[in-house]
Amino acid sequence: MSVLYLPEPLRTRIASWVSAGYPLETCGLLIGRQNGAGVTVSETIAARNLNRERAQDRFELDPEAFIEADRQARDAGLELVGVWHSHPDHPPRPSATDRSFAWEGWSYLILSVDSKGVEDMRSWRLADDDFVEEAILP
Repeated sequence: MSVLYLPEPLRTRIASWVSAGYPLETCGLLIGRQNGAGVTVSETIAARNLNRERAQDRFELDPEAFIEADRQARDAGLELVGVWHSHPDHPPRPSATDRSFAWEGWSYLILSVDSKGVEDMRSWRLADDDFVEEAILP
């Protein structure tokens, strides 16, 4: 099983963005490094969800945020390693829509959120056209 190393301060930061954005889907990028044991996240950024038509259950990551995150990563000697997004009032499992936009080799951190806050956080990687869960460790 692959591992996503996500320090507690970054988990807390993402959870606060997700809670503040409820009931809409929120999204962003994970910056870090791929290594033999999995992925180590060093930084995370929030991005605007450009999907206004179905913002309660879809996200479209702002390409300007993608470009800025890529620049930040390269400046720090790191790389983009994944995407995070919320599932308002739904479990943190990848949807068919998530699958259609996923890239192999990236982590997809999904947070389930409701009116009380973040309920669960799980991470997934695409392998052979299907998602497999990866462990999340601090």
